[in-house]
Amino acid sequence: MRIIPAMDILNGKCVRLTQGDYATSKVYDAHPLDMAKRMEAHGLKYLHLVDLDGARSNHIVNHDVLKDITTQTSLVVDFGGGLKSTEDVSKAFDSGAHQVTAGSIAVDQPALFMDWVERYGSEKIILGADSRERMIATHGWLAATGVDVIDFISAFARKGVTHAICTDIGKDGMLKGPAFDLYIEILAATPIHLIASGGIHSLHDLEQLKQLGCQGAIIGKAIYEGIISFEELSTLC
Repeated sequence: MRIIPAMDILNGKCVRLTQGDYATSKVYDAHPLDMAKRMEAHGLKYLHLVDLDGARSNHIVNHDVLKDITTQTSLVVDFGGGLKSTEDVSKAFDSGAHQVTAGSIAVDQPALFMDWVERYGSEKIILGADSRERMIATHGWLAATGVDVIDFISAFARKGVTHAICTDIGKDGMLKGPAFDLYIEILAATPIHLIASGGIHSLHDLEQLKQLGCQGAIIGKAIYEGIISFEELSTLC
C-alpha cells in the first residue's frame, strides 16, 4: 500500500483545512518545497498535492509549486484542485505531475473526464470521489449532489476508470479514524484501485486500510500536528 502524505496549497503556503472549510485553514509551512524535501529525506516516495487556490478559482493556479517539487525532489506527485479543462490537465503533467485527480469535472462533464482517461491512460487519471453522508460533493466540497458514492465509483469503473481517491468529508481533519465501513463497501462492489483519505490518525489505521485492500492511504493533519511522525512513516515505506 502506498503511504501518501498530503499537502494543500493556499496562497502559496502549505495549509490544512478541517472538513474542507477554507475558514479553518491553518498554515503549517510557508514553503511547500521545504516540506516536500523533508518528506523525501525521510524516505517517503509519494505526495498528494492539492491546489486549494485552483479549486476555488476553477483553474490551475499553483503549477509553479508543483514544478518546484517535481524538479527538485524525487517525489511521485498526484495533483488535483481546479482542473476544469484539458489545458489545465496538460499544464499539470507538463509541470511534472505523475497523476492528476479530478472529481467535480467527472460530475459536471463526465464525457470530458473520460476523454482525459482515454487521452492520458487510466493509470494517469484518478477519480476524485469525495462524499458527505455517502453523497458525492463537488467544487471544493461546497456543492452537494444526490449521487451515492458507490454508484458513482461503480459507474466510472465500468467505463474503464481504474483509480479513485475517496474522502469521507465528515472525517477529514477530525483525527478520529477513516471510513472503514465505506471502504469495505466500495472494495466489495467495484474493482477500483482505492486510495483512502480522511481521518487517519495512527499507524494502526494504516495497517487496517492495507488489510482491507486499499491501494493507498493519504495522510494529512496527523502528520502536521505531529501525531504521526515522518520517522514512523519511514518504517512503513
